[in-house]
Amino acid sequence: MNQARIIMNYSTSPSQDDLLSLAQDILETLPEEILDFCEDIAIQIEEIADETIEEELDLEDAFDLLMLYRSGQEISPGVLSKVANDDDVLIIYRRPILDTWCETGEHLSMILRDAMILELGRHFDFSDAEIKHMSKEHYQGML
Repeated sequence: MNQARIIMNYSTSPSQDDLLSLAQDILETLPEEILDFCEDIAIQIEEIADETIEEELDLEDAFDLLMLYRSGQEISPGVLSKVANDDDVLIIYRRPILDTWCETGEHLSMILRDAMILELGRHFDFSDAEIKHMSKEHYQGML
């Protein structure tokens, strides 16, 4: 789906399919620094983090988690590969994303983009300054 059409045609909340389409488009426009690590990453949309994730991440509220990167490859127990493979997935939680969208009034694609850069940047050990720079400076085709 064309992201401009998705954004402009909402009379109801974006569906999981809408968010998946938008996220896939955004993934292609992320900064090269992040894309170098995410060659074959899968995107999955879920409504909200389940109790297992809440407990694992010690969340006070599942709505605090917009997305989560899960690596499918372990080099050895506790040691993860720094390059995404077929089993790596970025889980986007629809309800928290939509709440953020409603609360902030920001463009939905920018909320998704910034959250993707933040989650992937943190997972791949980028500094806070590098993540901020990528969020603010690298728009590569967005909007």
